[in-house]
Amino acid sequence: MAAGTLYTYPENWRSFKAQIAAQYSGARLKVASSAPAFTFGQTNRTPAFLNNFPLGKVPAFQGDDGFCLFESNAIAHYLSNEALRGSSPQAQSQVLQWVSFADAEIIPPASTWVFPTLGIMQFNKQATEQAKEEMKKVLSVLNHHLNTRTFLVGERVSLADISVACSMIWLYKQVLEPSFRQPFPNVTRWFQTCVNQPQFKTVLGEVKLCDKMAQFDPKKFSDMQPKKDAPPKKDAPPKKEKAGKEGGKPQEKKKKEAAPAEEEMDECEAALASEPKTKDPFAHLPKRYFISPPTSDLRVILTTWINALANYNLSKYCDFNLFGR
Repeated sequence: MAAGTLYTYPENWRSFKAQIAAQYSGARLKVASSAPAFTFGQTNRTPAFLNNFPLGKVPAFQGDDGFCLFESNAIAHYLSNEALRGSSPQAQSQVLQWVSFADAEIIPPASTWVFPTLGIMQFNKQATEQAKEEMKKVLSVLNHHLNTRTFLVGERVSLADISVACSMIWLYKQVLEPSFRQPFPNVTRWFQTCVNQPQFKTVLGEVKLCDKMAQFDPKKFSDMQPKKDAPPKKDAPPKKEKAGKEGGKPQEKKKKEAAPAEEEMDECEAALASEPKTKDPFAHLPKRYFISPPTSDLRVILTTWINALANYNLSKYCDFNLFGR
């Protein structure tokens, strides 16, 4: 049975996956999310932490035997049992399918929509509206799949349910108001079934669905931003004293620098320069043109050549370049 410590910060929904999986499997998991065991932004930047977890990201897991893992899905998988991972190759593949679905289809639009309401990210109306439309598609897929199912894979909670439900916690708590979630009753029924399981409630507590869609608060966003120290004011340069009418002298104009002297030609260069310029032996001939198609496509080349034959005086053309070079 797995045993170890999970490093994270409070209310990190990614760490919830590992904690809930441990509740089901019975893995002995200690959670380090506050001082002195772990302080986010400090502990995860120390050489000792980076030696085990090079990116310095959380959640991060260190087993009692020294085994280390980062990435929330890998940690949750390690802390799960066979029932959560899937009891057959088909079930295991379906679990992986929904875990990937959560990462690829739910989290990106959910982050774009929810993070501004939490003050984590600046609000962008166009991006938010697009995220809402993407979320409707995601909910439609889930609603259809859950129409005849209690859980995503099989007849019991699996890692698929844990991963997808955790990725939707902040959606239901912040923005999925009754009117928005009304067309997707199967998803809401499934979500409430999951979060009310004892193993979920031990980690999440009571999950209350929002009554009204949260909105972006500029003040909250401003307060969440790190404060920048004001740059020191530069001393004003001392004012130049104006010269009096009598004592002041006009500034002298700068003399132009003399141009560098030209290098002297040697005897060979002088002889070449003294020779009369030769005339172009082809200057008396009429002007020629060069056809160069913009492609190596044979059909285009032939079309260009046929047009030249039909519409132009070929005496003007001296050559035809097949490769546009």
